[in-house]
Amino acid sequence: MAEAHSPLEQFAVHRLVPIEIGGIDASFTNAAAMMVAVVAVSTVLLTASVRGRAVVPGRWQSIAELLYGLIANTVRDNVGTEGRRYFPFIFTLFIFILFANLLGLIPGSFAVTSHIIVTFAFAAVVFVGVTLIGIARHKFKFLSLFVPHGVPIALTPLLVPIEIISYLSRPISLSVRLAANMMAGHTMIEVFAGFVVALGLLGIAPLVFIMLLYGLELLVCFLQAYVFAVLTCLYLNDALHLHH
Repeated sequence: MAEAHSPLEQFAVHRLVPIEIGGIDASFTNAAAMMVAVVAVSTVLLTASVRGRAVVPGRWQSIAELLYGLIANTVRDNVGTEGRRYFPFIFTLFIFILFANLLGLIPGSFAVTSHIIVTFAFAAVVFVGVTLIGIARHKFKFLSLFVPHGVPIALTPLLVPIEIISYLSRPISLSVRLAANMMAGHTMIEVFAGFVVALGLLGIAPLVFIMLLYGLELLVCFLQAYVFAVLTCLYLNDALHLHH
């Protein structure tokens, strides 16, 4: 009897090019290959879409301008004019996560954003970056971020530790949200795909459900990338303006 196929096998990391440096495993894996593909595809598509700079934009140019305008407006609305210098980083982060999510939906590909180590790396860069920006801008006044505005002094010893824990948990919540959504969606698609194969001609209903699920996952891919960008803007706004 053939061994049952696990829907979690799609998340396994495999070595493509074994590399060991000083006893450290630095192998080029399928995850690394997918991230290289994401960078290449996103760069080629965005560059090609705006190369013509037509007065009446075509389909791809319209999509590129829409994404650009969306993130530009998000940065302006959530950070203000001071956020413009950080727009390239936030836009790059959004595009990478968006394309990683979308390319991960291709059958046989690898969903890098379903791995917590990848999403945590993104979240850690955002967390450390905005913290350093806040410290550089406000010096010791940055610590006032952990003292809620208008709170009685008697409650400060209780609320400050809560605020610190909440602040330190940001990279965890930011990374888990993205990875969990991506893993859940891909697992569901894999499970129902197994039903289609097992039921044969009777698998029409699961097949229809997979098509609907794919449509939903496309929306989730975009929303999760956008939510990541929005939360990055909110964290940056706290660091710049010390809003409570």
